[in-house]
Amino acid sequence: MAFCNLCQDRGVIVQNDLAVICSCRRQRTLVNRLKESGIPLRMQACNFADFNFKYYSRKNIDTAKGTTFYELAKITFKAAKDFVVHFKQNNYLDGLFLTGPVGSGKTFLACCIANALIKEGYQVLFIVVPDLLDQLRATYEPGRLPGEDTEAGILAKAQKTPLLILDDLGAHNYTEWTRNKLYSIFNYRLNHCLPLIITSNIKLEDLEDYLGERTTSRIYQICRPYRLLTEVDIRMVQRGEKN
Repeated sequence: MAFCNLCQDRGVIVQNDLAVICSCRRQRTLVNRLKESGIPLRMQACNFADFNFKYYSRKNIDTAKGTTFYELAKITFKAAKDFVVHFKQNNYLDGLFLTGPVGSGKTFLACCIANALIKEGYQVLFIVVPDLLDQLRATYEPGRLPGEDTEAGILAKAQKTPLLILDDLGAHNYTEWTRNKLYSIFNYRLNHCLPLIITSNIKLEDLEDYLGERTTSRIYQICRPYRLLTEVDIRMVQRGEKN
């Protein structure tokens, strides 16, 4: 039985005597791009229309900025939407450093960017930082089979992909080895003008304590910082709303 009734799985249909790519082929291409992106399945539906400002207080003030949580969210949301527009015009642009506490919407917003661009046909790679470091460590394990991922291959993919999203660059126990691996990614992308989006629960000005001066310097050069602040973990609130 054919998957598609329109093209009978041939991938093209004839319209006005012209061969046209069938919608099923475009859909399967989108599915493949999403799968290859590494975006978690539950985040593949994230879109800007579902970003809800009700979770950001109009009264609480970020003392560092003198701005309400709500205004911060508006500024960060606009920066994310603008990034999509500007990326489509020019792939070589400043990235974003999205910071805030756990459950403040950083990853959601980063995935909104990713999903919007993937639907437009762009290549995006989403990696959770602790997972990336685990993958790199695993390449040193004995008994690995030919064809399995190598350290060089993993790093090259992160370095060269058109848009890289690094999620959860948090307060982990970074060794000199892990700092060097992250530095190699940031430095390559800086030198080749490739954008990077980072989410973190650490303010950019505090990041040097964890990553060191030279790695943090590269992030300053490649990303513009934005902040999301909430009084509660949005995911916990949403779970309660569903129940």
